[in-house]
Formats: sequence, structure tokens, C-alpha cells
Amino acid sequence: MNDLIAEWLSKAEDDFATSERELRARKRPNYDGACFHAQQMAEKYLKGLLQKHEILFPKTHNLVALLELCLPVESSLELQIAQI
Repeated sequence: MNDLIAEWLSKAEDDFATSERELRARKRPNYDGACFHAQQMAEKYLKGLLQKHEILFPKTHNLVALLELCLPVESSLELQIAQI
């Protein structure tokens, strides 16, 4: 795994941890923040997958666009697009 892929995955894990923390908060959980970090996590995992397969991707936050770029190397993601 190259450094750029590792960085995407590490940042995705950080977003996951932040989202989980917000959802577990007993006082004033920040649900908007949890959703934001969950979206960011998904985006970074997809970008890591694209990087792994050396697929160029635009600067975007659009999960559907990223999922569509991933389909040639991970066809099972088509099920995710259908649910959006």
C-alpha cells in the first residue's frame, strides 16, 4: 500500500471515530456532525480505492460520482448506488 492510499484510509478512520464519538455523546450529541463525518469517511474510502487502482478522480464530494468510478474494479458497489 502506498503512502497516499494509507493517508486516505487513515483519514477515513479518523472520520469514522469522530462520527462514532458524536453518536455516543450523552450530552448534546451532534447528529449533524456525525452525518458529516460519516459522509467524509465514505468519500475517503472510495478515493482510497480509486487511488489503489490508479483511477483518476475529480475533486468532488459526490459519493454517487465516486461510486460510479469505482464500479469497473468493484462491481458490488452498484448495490450501494441503487440505495441512494
